[in-house]
Amino acid sequence: MRATGCLIVLSVLCWVLSPRFGFADLPQRPNVIFFLTDDLGYADVSCYGASKVDTPHIDALAAEGIKFTDFHTAASICSPSRAAFLTGAYPQRCGLYMGINPIRDEHWFLGLHPDEITLAEQFQKQNYQTFMIGKWHLGKEPEFHPFRHGFEHYYGMPNNAAHSAEFFDGENKIEDRTPLAQLTRRYTDRAVQIIKQHGEQPFFLYFAHNYPHTPYKAGKDFVGSSQDGVRGDVLQELDWGVGEIVQTLRETGIADNTIIIFTSDNGPVKPQYAAPYRGTKYVSFEGGHRVPFILHWPAMIKQGRESDTPVVAMDVFPTLTEVSGGTLPTDRVYDGVSLVPLLTGGELARAENQPFFYYNCENLQAVRYGDWKLHLPRTRKQLPFWDKNSAFTNRQSPVLYNLQADVAESQDVAAAHPQIVQQMVRMAEDTRGELGEFMRRGSGQRPTGSVVTNAPIISHGKDWASVDASTREAIRAERLKRHPDFKKNGRANNKPNRRKRQTNQSTGLTP
Repeated sequence: MRATGCLIVLSVLCWVLSPRFGFADLPQRPNVIFFLTDDLGYADVSCYGASKVDTPHIDALAAEGIKFTDFHTAASICSPSRAAFLTGAYPQRCGLYMGINPIRDEHWFLGLHPDEITLAEQFQKQNYQTFMIGKWHLGKEPEFHPFRHGFEHYYGMPNNAAHSAEFFDGENKIEDRTPLAQLTRRYTDRAVQIIKQHGEQPFFLYFAHNYPHTPYKAGKDFVGSSQDGVRGDVLQELDWGVGEIVQTLRETGIADNTIIIFTSDNGPVKPQYAAPYRGTKYVSFEGGHRVPFILHWPAMIKQGRESDTPVVAMDVFPTLTEVSGGTLPTDRVYDGVSLVPLLTGGELARAENQPFFYYNCENLQAVRYGDWKLHLPRTRKQLPFWDKNSAFTNRQSPVLYNLQADVAESQDVAAAHPQIVQQMVRMAEDTRGELGEFMRRGSGQRPTGSVVTNAPIISHGKDWASVDASTREAIRAERLKRHPDFKKNGRANNKPNRRKRQTNQSTGLTP
């Protein structure tokens, strides 16, 4: 058995390093730019069906690379989706399944646990330079800073502008209120600078743009450039930024061996931008999870193509770990597989019908199994505050759709397929035991990061009152110690005092 195992390992190594595969022909390990947009829907760029905006540079990435038509994010809101991309695990598994709002009593002290291994840390192990531009949204306290998760450089507005509009260069806050009309140009200029100054050594750039999440403003050169108002103008400027980055890669001679991944954290806020799929951000219909996903790597992808292979957010971690020359840590569970075999016409290690689970915060709401999608009954109290979908609330039985025949999720076929329903309900129950359910931790969940020892993990503000008064008071005391500009009494007074914040540095990410 030992000899057989050695032969298998040797065969895998030979396959990875073989000229047929192509890695051995590369002059060095590839650079990686992971371009993550915010609230960009399936139909928001031209190559995926947009008709009122023109996105030629993103379209070129799709035409020259692999355009995936069946890609799903791990959540329909920001924070948990980002956690899944960076850790390779369902948000519920890595402990960051809530949409963190640093203003809220129950969220301000939470973030991505420092023990989580991120993509940036994987790249660091392989002597890559690690950069981040844009929105972090995985915890605002110093313990959760990108620098604590493997990034050597940071530049951007780390939170939603409605939560905090502060802008940072490294740990230095350079503005209290980010000039939104300058955001895309600032980000693009910094990305170009990184490529020009650091392209001689392999680098990983996590470019997490805040747009088209609201509020947004287009730069002066793009105002009125689209047929879809300010949002369309913003998207066309974002596309311009992609073009500037690609052009800089070409000018510096590293374009061929640079991987660009382009995608979104979740679906859009308006249904027309998710067409032909039903739903939006915040919900578990396809429109909340299915978004563009493009993989561009000229050195390995010689001819552009479209793929309908189902892929998910958790696949990014093992994929980029493999191309960097690293290995997956063995002390934890991952929920994705490497996409590298698809580059050479192979098949993924994942079983064709492996289920995908649509959680919304703590609530498991749907299961996909092949072409089948089962929406599970749920109660009003299970829903996170952002979920306004009442279609399945207080139902007595699940609803089954066939996504191949019914992309709009409009025809319930549960009665005609009772065995499929039963099988998928069992999958859901098993997963609830492992990844949890509303107010119930699962056996496979890792800790949620917290700056307050033994603090409760409460996702929903409506459930904060269930925490005993002494614990809530201890958490308030820690907050006042860290952030004296927050008032003590009442939830309404828990919002930042904008006038004071203009002169007070204590609410920033600087330790």
